[in-house]
Amino acid sequence: MDPQALRDATAVYNYHRMSTTPPRPADAIFCLCSLDTRVAIRASELYLAGLAPLVIFSGGSGKLTVDRFDGPEAEVFAAIARDMGVPSGAILVEPASTNTGENVRFTFDLLSRRQINVKSFILVQKPYMERRTYATFKKQWPGSDVEFSVTSPQYDFPEYCDDQNPQDLIINIMVGDLIRIREYPKKGFQIEQGIPSEVWDAGQRLIAAGFNGHLP
Repeated sequence: MDPQALRDATAVYNYHRMSTTPPRPADAIFCLCSLDTRVAIRASELYLAGLAPLVIFSGGSGKLTVDRFDGPEAEVFAAIARDMGVPSGAILVEPASTNTGENVRFTFDLLSRRQINVKSFILVQKPYMERRTYATFKKQWPGSDVEFSVTSPQYDFPEYCDDQNPQDLIINIMVGDLIRIREYPKKGFQIEQGIPSEVWDAGQRLIAAGFNGHLP
């Protein structure tokens, strides 16, 4: 990759990736599912470390996973968790959501139906979707008395990309999500998040370089 494009992609990735401190114990781990099964591993590791008594996997079949997985993302992630030693009784599955807002709303509905009272969460997501997850949860989770932190698989940008998460695809998604962070508050989807000018400029250069496949 061109050195400037790599610098720009790293700047955008680091902006999206918010977590800077280890997660604190919570009532539940809320795992937002996707194409990256390392997110399931991260959520399971947190459970096995004793940070929460419950793991919620939320995700249906999206356009990036419908041909990759045999079923809804949440079911695939839950199977990984069980294989790692998370007991079935500690797992809840929400298999219908198709975007981050639905992850939040459908999980709230699931917990309400089960009469499970959760006052604190560890949200687990891909590194480059931490900020959108934070902003969406803050806007769309009913009530203001819930505490939460956001975490993800612990990778810097160059080491994050692999055969299952190719660099070009990840950059396209990151750049598109940068636009969404600017535009979605106007639609009521998430709270406002400041974007430093150097990050915005990096995203614009990446779009000009052809990374425009995931724009809203």
